[in-house]
Amino acid sequence: MSSDLFQPEHEVFRESITDFILNELAPNADEWEEAGEVPRSAFEKMGSLGYLGMRYPEKYGGGDDVLAEAILHESMGKCRSGGVGADIGAHVAIAMPHILHYGTDEQKEKYLVPGIKGEWIGCLAITEPDAGSDVAAIKTKALKDGDNWVVNGSKTFITNGARCDFMVLAAKTDPEKGYGGISMFVVDTSTPGFEVTRKLDKLGWRASSTGELAFTDMVIPGDALLGELNRGFYQIMGMFAWERLTLSLGSVGGAQEALDKALEYAKQRQAFGQPISNFQVIAHYFADMQTKIEAGRALTYHALRLYMDGKNPIKEVSMAKLFCARMSCEVIDTCLQIYGGYGFMEEYDIARAYRDIRLMPIGGGTDEVMKEIISRMMGLG
Repeated sequence: MSSDLFQPEHEVFRESITDFILNELAPNADEWEEAGEVPRSAFEKMGSLGYLGMRYPEKYGGGDDVLAEAILHESMGKCRSGGVGADIGAHVAIAMPHILHYGTDEQKEKYLVPGIKGEWIGCLAITEPDAGSDVAAIKTKALKDGDNWVVNGSKTFITNGARCDFMVLAAKTDPEKGYGGISMFVVDTSTPGFEVTRKLDKLGWRASSTGELAFTDMVIPGDALLGELNRGFYQIMGMFAWERLTLSLGSVGGAQEALDKALEYAKQRQAFGQPISNFQVIAHYFADMQTKIEAGRALTYHALRLYMDGKNPIKEVSMAKLFCARMSCEVIDTCLQIYGGYGFMEEYDIARAYRDIRLMPIGGGTDEVMKEIISRMMGLG
């Protein structure tokens, strides 16, 4: 859906990325769901076409166009698998931005160049068994040892974690200082002491290689520090705006795709001698759903515009994430209802969409955290 936020060249790009998704990603969704990961060849193909580096500087192989990446995340709703969108999104919009904003020139050259080409895959390792939205509660430690750091701890629910080449890692470098003692590192996963302890079996996002990680006396060099010492918490907070915007865009795109497919089905499905789309109750379902999607899209594009203007739209992004995540769950639930019994069958994509979309109110900051942020910025609490 176009907006005056985007230029004509963005609409051309929207058509080209949609064609790529429909022809190169969507047909493989079933196979990748079964395999439990998106193959490296898909990353490499996207990298060769410039689809992994759109917001990144040209000097590293990118396109210097943040809005083009926004279009990618909204369009990924057409790929028939939330897990495919998750793995690509985690690499492009969650792991590499930390390096872009806080990395040294050497770190950017080492990780962004192959990351943008799709030759290396990255992950962001923050969440732990006892620390999700409460980032300050992480227990993984990185303690100084001469010129190096020695890391011990664990992470869980890490998208791309089961097969990544590098990770952006949050660890306590001064455990006595709480959130003021967290630092970020960029680490090669070939480092001794790194281990994937489990590839997680999930309700949805089954094509995503989500991993549980462990670090045992993992020695990393001093130049692995990403950004300033003990400023990791603030770096993480600074990156949340874009991550949550991409999830809002993905929620809108996923809901729109589910509605479009359900509408096609309703026009073909016969009951009582006519297409079920002719019945007022079904038609009104579609009216309600499209209204909610347009409201979510408008709210998300508003937050995106503020972001593009250099603002720090924490409240607006939180509102978009909160509204769109729940909206997409409601829309896809209604779409499944329209399919009736067939919606409960795996032969239709709506069953997978129903599983996949449920993560949106959890991932990237839960609904409860979004409400806390919004209410506090309203002067409450």
